[in-house]
Amino acid sequence: MYVGQPTVFSLIIINKAGGLIYQREFQPGLRKLSTNDYLVLAGTFHGVHAITRSITPKIPVSAPNALASSSSVTSPSGTSTPTITPAASAHSYPNPGFPVTGLESLETDKFRLTCFQTLTGTKFLLFTDPLMGNIDTVMNKIYELYADYVMKNPFYQLEMPVRCEAFDRHLSGWLRGRA
Repeated sequence: MYVGQPTVFSLIIINKAGGLIYQREFQPGLRKLSTNDYLVLAGTFHGVHAITRSITPKIPVSAPNALASSSSVTSPSGTSTPTITPAASAHSYPNPGFPVTGLESLETDKFRLTCFQTLTGTKFLLFTDPLMGNIDTVMNKIYELYADYVMKNPFYQLEMPVRCEAFDRHLSGWLRGRA
């Protein structure tokens, strides 16, 4: 166990198909996992994330116009009577206008797993001390470094493993500098 300031333990990046494209540990003394373990972890998390995304509950909408439309039905005698049909969906996701997300955070007494998914489906899994604050700031900086040093690298092929020394160097330097 470490003593001192809350810290980042590990970073895993998963492509949109659920494949592991990057894994790095930042703290000495962590239990070592095999490459196969990390591949299984990435695939399993991808599946759990997809399932939790699909089961996001919709909440009832309490809008004054919950009724969508009125129409008229013509009876055999030729008279028409108006009928009111309920809205196709009187329910909405908790944050309309934002895409539905899956599992975003998992916390234990030993670590916190935070997931950030980009619009392209790439997932960043950050393992940190559960007491660490400002995780959104850390995730944003990691994503910024990824965009600058991986995505702008003319030799990087999308969805392939990240092998970029500049990304590793800047990521390590930034995480060391904030401790």
